[in-house]
Amino acid sequence: MDLQALRFFQTVAELGSISRAARKLNYAQSNLTAKIQQLETELQTTLFYRHNRGTSLTDKGKVLLSYTDEIFQLLDEARNVMNDDQTPNGPLVIGSMETTAAVRLPILLSKFHREYPAVDLTLKTGPTEKNVQGVLQYELDGAFVAGPIEHPDLTYKTVIEEELVLVTDASHQPLSSIKEIQNRTILVFRHGCSYRARFEAWLHQEGVIPEKIMEFGTLDGIIGCVSAGLGISLLPRSVVDKHIEDDLLIHHSIPNQFGKVNTLFIYRKDKYMSSSLREFIEMLRYERELVNR
Repeated sequence: MDLQALRFFQTVAELGSISRAARKLNYAQSNLTAKIQQLETELQTTLFYRHNRGTSLTDKGKVLLSYTDEIFQLLDEARNVMNDDQTPNGPLVIGSMETTAAVRLPILLSKFHREYPAVDLTLKTGPTEKNVQGVLQYELDGAFVAGPIEHPDLTYKTVIEEELVLVTDASHQPLSSIKEIQNRTILVFRHGCSYRARFEAWLHQEGVIPEKIMEFGTLDGIIGCVSAGLGISLLPRSVVDKHIEDDLLIHHSIPNQFGKVNTLFIYRKDKYMSSSLREFIEMLRYERELVNR
């Protein structure tokens, strides 16, 4: 099977258009069309539906795409294995929840960069759900997420146990019951955030319906708006401690069922572990042991 034809097929499937794929790959559109037709003839099936908006995959096309993605992933992995001289270098892409990136990672990332300057370290922040999918789709080498995570293709290291607390502006009265926030606005990260899911599960269990749910894309945005009295939020204690000390926020304890959550570092079981990722995990383990002493 022609690898170039498979690459053309993969790109057309990704972009949904032969013309857009031709521009991206810098090939003539006629060449891509001929290669796709050649592939369809070889496999004796139709891979794409053609329509005036571009192309969409047939059922057989979807099956072939899953194999094609795996083929190129294995080729990339083989190349990485051959090029890996056991000296940490090259790209390392790590995902993280924004709260973890803000509080737990700066010292670790700084130390790793000093010790392994040849590693091109990239940090991408997002909610747990997005990070999990990023690791599963080989877009991230590993990611810090909120547990529990159970998936047959993933393994994990427990990093730290976080305490979640309800935070309000500094003028708010102490809460005797969660029902007192019945008519308040709650401030949360977008869907896929595990802290948001815990907050909503707690409210649902107590039969509390917030007046409004406002989504934010940044931690600073949530903290700033809570301190201004716009609403309340559920965040790790480590994230808000400084703001509490500065009398910008006050915190309220919540039931252990919802208030304790492990931060995990996840990575794929079946992916070759580069020397860069191996050293990153080893440094993470060492730092965790220091914290727990």
